[in-house]
Amino acid sequence: MTTPIVLTFIGHDRPGLVNAISEKVAASGGTWLESRLAHLAGEFAGILLVSVPDSNIAVLTAALRDLETAGLRIAVERSSDARPDRRHKTFKLELVGHERPGIVREVTHALTELGVNIEEFSSSIEGAPFSGAEMFRATARLRVPDDLASDDLRKTLERLAQEIMVDLAVIEADRQA
Repeated sequence: MTTPIVLTFIGHDRPGLVNAISEKVAASGGTWLESRLAHLAGEFAGILLVSVPDSNIAVLTAALRDLETAGLRIAVERSSDARPDRRHKTFKLELVGHERPGIVREVTHALTELGVNIEEFSSSIEGAPFSGAEMFRATARLRVPDDLASDDLRKTLERLAQEIMVDLAVIEADRQA
């Protein structure tokens, strides 16, 4: 029997971090299933899902703790296989606007009020072509309850986009069950 384990880590970026973690997972008989890894401001951070034989969970945890002496902070959490039973729709949100404090707070507040879950979120600050002004850009994958009409989601976000002066697009992806 195997158990899904979610690992999160952060440390100063340097070659070999992902390899060090993958070696520990493989040595414990685990399988690397899914991951999101990123370099930000000189740090390397990630979240990953592995499947590990039940008898090797303690071995993997101890092996990962050994990496902490090299400056890598790691959290190990058992995960459940439980999937939400509510039907949902998946949307992609794309946003761009002049950088200013509060954009993420205002968008996420509106999504929370609608009962929308953010499954993935990515953002950056970029220089605008020609002017060089700081532009905030974000993309997100949204899990929208089936009982929320697509038009209601779009209208709410379009109204917000006008209020906070950003360009925003909401694109429906394949339906998920």
